[in-house]
Amino acid sequence: MPADDQAALVSGNSGFAFDLYQQLRDKPGNVFYSPYSISTALAMVWAGAKGETETAVAGTMRFDLGQDRLHPAFNWLDQELESRGQGAQGVDGEGFRLNVVNALWGQSGYPFEAPFLDTLALNYGAGMRIVDFIGHPQDSADLINGWVSDQTEGKIEELVPVEAITPETVLILTNAIYFNAAWRTPFETNATEDGQFTTAGGTEVTVPLMHGFLEMPYAEGDGYKAVAMPYDGNELSMVILLPEAGTLDAFEASLDAAKVDGIVGAMSEHLVDTRMPRFKFEYELSLKDTLKAMGMEVAFTPGAADFTGINATGKPFIQDVLHKAFVGVNEAGTEAAAATAVIVGDESAPQPASFELVNPFLFLIRDNATGSLLFVGRVADPSAS
Repeated sequence: MPADDQAALVSGNSGFAFDLYQQLRDKPGNVFYSPYSISTALAMVWAGAKGETETAVAGTMRFDLGQDRLHPAFNWLDQELESRGQGAQGVDGEGFRLNVVNALWGQSGYPFEAPFLDTLALNYGAGMRIVDFIGHPQDSADLINGWVSDQTEGKIEELVPVEAITPETVLILTNAIYFNAAWRTPFETNATEDGQFTTAGGTEVTVPLMHGFLEMPYAEGDGYKAVAMPYDGNELSMVILLPEAGTLDAFEASLDAAKVDGIVGAMSEHLVDTRMPRFKFEYELSLKDTLKAMGMEVAFTPGAADFTGINATGKPFIQDVLHKAFVGVNEAGTEAAAATAVIVGDESAPQPASFELVNPFLFLIRDNATGSLLFVGRVADPSAS
């Protein structure tokens, strides 16, 4: 795998991660999603795109490599991530887990193109499971949702509601990601005390604030402080970006992959007096309107979408892209999970720095070696669940 292709994949995926954040940030409250899951699921459907549809999806998703290079690059990154955490601990006393899995669910009797199926089997480990969306929509939904729940250790339930399956549905592409890791240096539970957090709306809420003196990468700059809290094994970290109180909006508006790379690059090891809320919440969204607004409308348009790589004689189009995510952060570490379904129809040691997370902050779960962003989130109110 050429190093240029590796860099192009991670750079493109990170670009999309923040393009999407800019679309989602105006909604009030907490935010959490897995850009890696969304990019993987859409890369799989892109394998069947042609013409204007192929160009539009590539532009929106920042797939800057051609079909012949993008899918092998995803395969490389998947294998890299699979190798993480050997011997490291999970948040629950069991071993570290970072699992990324893909699957295809196809309508019985529908003629899928062999090269499309081969590309997904070879590069995404995504085997085809035959279902009957038309005759048994509820059974099909139950099967898919059961698989997602199993792959995310029960954290993502009901990804695909039965109403999302229509008589036109011929294919659902699914990606699930599950992450469970202990902090390199856990917080002492007896140091956790209730404290005040000022929410994005300006009200004060009382939340459990964890406390510890942690040795970790730290940076501060114009209007922000940031840390990279390492997980056990030192291969992944939670990058936390804390804008100055009252400047969340402006900071978010300026946020992109280059800015994050610059902040991470400016970090150096520091002893950091850290206060951080425990938090746990779920987040779900339909990405159809968002992706259309980002330039992919043709892919959702019956008759105009060109997914002849999926079926050369039919007229497949994307009906919806569904995403659900869960995150839990406590003294021991982090548990996070997400799943994406693309539904396809066919009509046819210096002084400790101080880092008090008592105002809204952003966080990213990041693979250190590749820079790949697995999850992106915002804590506007840690008391909300």
